[in-house]
Amino acid sequence: MLGRMKHIVLLTALALSAAPAIAGGGAANFTIINGTPIALGDLSIRRAGSNDWKPLGKSPAAGASGPVQFNDPDCAFDIRANVAGGPVTWAGVNLCDVKSVTLRKDDAAGAWVDYDQ
Repeated sequence: MLGRMKHIVLLTALALSAAPAIAGGGAANFTIINGTPIALGDLSIRRAGSNDWKPLGKSPAAGASGPVQFNDPDCAFDIRANVAGGPVTWAGVNLCDVKSVTLRKDDAAGAWVDYDQ
């Protein structure tokens, strides 16, 4: 009986921890910040794991930001931009419940994002 109670408590905890992600309703409008020291061109987005890249509009200059009008039921996306030397992809960007996403890139560390939620 005690084992069954632990199982029920674990399932309840898992369900409650998943509730905020479900309630968020997916990705919505956000601000994109170019946190790199370089210009980004042809900014585009796709659902993580897909091949359907869609343009995000004007790419902000180095250090600048811009609003992105966006609405999608998913949370995980890849963002891509062209830079000198070829395309850069920021993979697995979580766009649920965020106000802004700062794109960062370093030759040694690669590409990553910072979030403001």
